[in-house]
Amino acid sequence: MEKAISKAAVLIEAMPYIQRFRDKVVVIKFGGNAMDDKIITDNVLKDIVFMELVGMKPVLVHGGGRAISEEMKKAGKEPVFSGGLRVTDLETIKIVERTLFDAVNKELVSSIKKIGGRAKSISGNKDRIIHAGKKRFFDAENPEKEINLGYVGEVKKVNPAKIRKICGSDMIPVIAPLGYGKKGEVFNINADHAAADIASALKAEKLVFLTNVKGVMVNRGEEEHLIPSINVVEIEKLKTSRVITGGMLPKVDSCIHAVRSGVRKTHIIDVKIQHSLLLEIFTDKGIGTEIII
Repeated sequence: MEKAISKAAVLIEAMPYIQRFRDKVVVIKFGGNAMDDKIITDNVLKDIVFMELVGMKPVLVHGGGRAISEEMKKAGKEPVFSGGLRVTDLETIKIVERTLFDAVNKELVSSIKKIGGRAKSISGNKDRIIHAGKKRFFDAENPEKEINLGYVGEVKKVNPAKIRKICGSDMIPVIAPLGYGKKGEVFNINADHAAADIASALKAEKLVFLTNVKGVMVNRGEEEHLIPSINVVEIEKLKTSRVITGGMLPKVDSCIHAVRSGVRKTHIIDVKIQHSLLLEIFTDKGIGTEIII
């Protein structure tokens, strides 16, 4: 009986959050090595299906870097990166498009359906969701030297109409971060940046980054120094003092861009914690770091 009562108490704790976020859009970015772990992926997708069932409007933006690298190697191409960005020639962008949309995206949608949810595949390119241009990139050691990354793009504009329509049909949009250029080119878009721009275009209630760390910490790697909530001014100071560096920077910058563009809150949480999405959104304390304006 006590176990059943404790379960009821959890539901009661979640009730005000379910009421508050009903019909609200929440954009979730999922990628990295965690996507290779079936248990983690299934838990994430179960959380997202639950969110939709209680009336929220989750939107999933996914990566797929490891899968792309594996497909490149099968094709006899060695992946090359510059400043953390994949150098993407014409042959590579074809592999990127095929892998992200035809393989990774379709598998996520299939998994959601097996759980009992309803989902729809979206290609940022084919569905004309993400209008992009070629990303200009300069050498960190020689700022005047521009490096040609090929078909690596940056978001120019997001057309949210189709995403809203799918959400309005009680389905979960699953978006491959590909962009289309004005001359019909296909661009590979950083999934963190795509998620931020999509959340901004939708005026989402929340943007959540699922990562392999607990959140933003004053002393990196020391979980007792996790910052549960921080504003943009404070986080810019942490960037300047190099408390935030490396792979966390693109996520933090995407969070800052999103809240400055109308997203109410952004979150960075640890995907390895079982049901981390639900714990962050539907409990009083949460488990990661929220970034606000």
